[in-house]
Amino acid sequence: MVSVSGSALDSLRTGFGGEVLAPGDAGYDDARSLWNGDIDRRPAVIACPASADDVAAAIRFGREHDLELAIRGGGHSFAGHGAGDDGLMIHLGRMHTVTVDAGAHRARCGPGTTWAELDAATQAHGQAVPGGQISHTGVAGLTLGGGLGWLTKKAGLSCDNLVSARVVTADGRVVTASATENADLHWALRGGGGNFGVVTEFEFSTHDVGPLVNLGLFFWSIDQGAEALRFIRDFVATLPDDVAAQTLGLNAPPAPFVPEQYHFAPCYGLAVVAFGSPEEHAALVQPIRDSYPPLFDFVTPIPFTDLQKMLDESAPWGIRAYEKALYIEEPVSDDALAVVADFIPRKASPMSIMPVFPIGGAYSRVGIDDTAFGGPRTPMWVFNIAAVAPDPDLLATDRAWVRSFWDALLPYASSTGGYVNFQNDIDEERVRESYGPAKYDRLARVKAEYDPDNVFHKNANIKPVVGV
Repeated sequence: MVSVSGSALDSLRTGFGGEVLAPGDAGYDDARSLWNGDIDRRPAVIACPASADDVAAAIRFGREHDLELAIRGGGHSFAGHGAGDDGLMIHLGRMHTVTVDAGAHRARCGPGTTWAELDAATQAHGQAVPGGQISHTGVAGLTLGGGLGWLTKKAGLSCDNLVSARVVTADGRVVTASATENADLHWALRGGGGNFGVVTEFEFSTHDVGPLVNLGLFFWSIDQGAEALRFIRDFVATLPDDVAAQTLGLNAPPAPFVPEQYHFAPCYGLAVVAFGSPEEHAALVQPIRDSYPPLFDFVTPIPFTDLQKMLDESAPWGIRAYEKALYIEEPVSDDALAVVADFIPRKASPMSIMPVFPIGGAYSRVGIDDTAFGGPRTPMWVFNIAAVAPDPDLLATDRAWVRSFWDALLPYASSTGGYVNFQNDIDEERVRESYGPAKYDRLARVKAEYDPDNVFHKNANIKPVVGV
C-alpha cells in the first residue's frame, strides 16, 4: 500500500479548514466506506474539505504527490467511483449546507448534500428539486450524471434544473458555470458526470410540489408474467404527462398493507404518483382495479419526503450490489416484455430488483443538445436491472443473472449504451455509445479545456481531445 509521509500530510493540514485522514486514524474507515459493500478500497489519504479553497488545496496536493484522485459525494455509486486504492479521496461530506430562496424558486447546496437533506429544506417551502428515489443518495453524483426520479415527467431530470455550479478545476481555479459564465462547462456538467472538476456548490430551480402527493402501489403475481407486464405498459401509456409511474420486478415487502401470505413473494409492481387531489388520483388509478385487478394494492396521500424515502429499505448502506441498464423506446414490444417475464423469476436474491422508469413529459421537452445528458429525449422506458444481495456468493449468482438479462434485452434497446448512473461496467466504448459520437466529441473538447491531463478520471470517463 502506498503511504504518504507525515511531513507531507502536515503540509496539507496547514491552513486546511477540514480534516485530513490517513490509515490508522480515527474516522478513516468510516470515511472510506461506500454504499456498495462489495467495494472495499483503502486510499492513502482522505481529505475532507470544508470549503472550495480546501478542495483546491487537496487537488494540488494530489497532483504534487502523484496520487490518483477519487471524488466522493454521497458515496452511492454502484461502481464505487468515490474511492480508490492508494490514492487521494476527496470526501465532500462536510459540505452539505442547503439554502432556499422560495420566492425565486431556487435552492443552493453543497456537494456533500443528500437528497433527504435537500428535500427537507425545500419541502419546508412546499417546493422540490427533481431528484432520485433513495434518500441517502448524494445530490452531486446523481445530478452530474442526469438524475431520474419521481419528478422526471413533471419537471425534468436533476441536471435539467441545474441553474449554475461553482467548480474547482484540475488546476485549482474556482469558476462559476452557468448560462452566462463558462457556458460550455455548464452544458457539460448537466449529464457529463464528474469529468470536469469538483462542484462545490449547486444552484437548482425548484418546483411547487407537496407537502402531500398521491401514491398508488399495485402488485400482481409473478405467475401472471408477460400478461401483467402488457397491462402495465398499456395503462402507463394512458397517464398524463406529469404523472410518474414505475414498474418493478421485485419481492413484495413485509409492509402492513401487504397480506401476510404475500410477504417476500416475487411479483410485479406498479407505482403511480400524481400531484393533484386525492380524488383525482383515485379516479386515475380506478381503471387498474376495474380492468386487471391486482393481488393487493395501497392508495394513499403521502408526504413527498416519505415518498422519497419509500425505497430506502431496499438499498441499505453496505449492501452488495451490481447493475446494468438500457433504454427501450415506447411502446415497449410484447417480445421485450416476454424477456422480462422470463428473467424476473430467475433471480436468486430476494433483494434483487428491476425498476423500470417510463419517462417523457417534461423530460422530452428538453432538446437533445441542450444538455450533455447522454440519453435520448424521446419517450422511453429505462430498464435498470440490479443485483442486490447481503453476501458475495448470492451477489455473484445474481450478477450473472443481470448480465444475461441485459444481453437478452439488448436487441430491443435503442443502443448498446445506457444511462451512465446505472452502470457498473463502463469502459470507453460504452461511454462513447452512451453519449453518441457528436456529443462525446463535444464533451472531449470541454474536457480538454478544463482537465487536459484527465485528473478526474474515476468516473464514466471522457478523455480529453483537442481539435475534434
